[in-house]
Amino acid sequence: MKLKSLKDLQHIQQKLVEQQKVAADQEAARQEAERRAHSERNLFVRAAGAVKPIREHRRVALAPDLPLPVPVQQQLDDRRVLLEAISDEFDTGTLLDIDDALSFRRPGVGTDVTRKLRKGEWSIQGEIDLHGLRREDAREALADFIREAHRRGWRCVRVVHGKGLGSPGKTPVLKGKVQGWLIQKSEVMAFVQARGDEGGAGALVVLLKPAAGPVRPV
Repeated sequence: MKLKSLKDLQHIQQKLVEQQKVAADQEAARQEAERRAHSERNLFVRAAGAVKPIREHRRVALAPDLPLPVPVQQQLDDRRVLLEAISDEFDTGTLLDIDDALSFRRPGVGTDVTRKLRKGEWSIQGEIDLHGLRREDAREALADFIREAHRRGWRCVRVVHGKGLGSPGKTPVLKGKVQGWLIQKSEVMAFVQARGDEGGAGALVVLLKPAAGPVRPV
């Protein structure tokens, strides 16, 4: 390269100086970054001082949480109360509110209630089928069903007991038992024989007590 003048030489020297300065700044920045990284790595050591690892790892073995006790006695008491609540020896004939149409209503419940039950003006919200069950099993299942239905706030349910065609002598034994059991349940306000399209003589439509308020069709 042929220099034309002193001015060109000065310009080249200035460029070299600038390049050297940029290189020096970059090197300084790199060294500063390394210093900071090293400082951060040793920050805990400088703050805590000399430390030694624990040689013995002593741990306390905690016993697992024990399961909640099962209230066996309470369950037995509840079952005994349930079975005693409805008796096979109950005489339905002692209640004057049983009519010739095999319907029942508690004292104070108007005849319009059973009339609306027969017409299907109450929506059936649940059903239990006792057909084919033994007497003890049917009694327990019915008591559980009525209690659970009342707890859920159901007002009208259907109880299927069968027509007794498979019984000895084709006598509907379970039908009469179911009526007596229902009458003994305080949750039951009334019941009627189901319509032909809802089970007829093999089922009952049962009206349960409301949680609160007057009786209204739903």
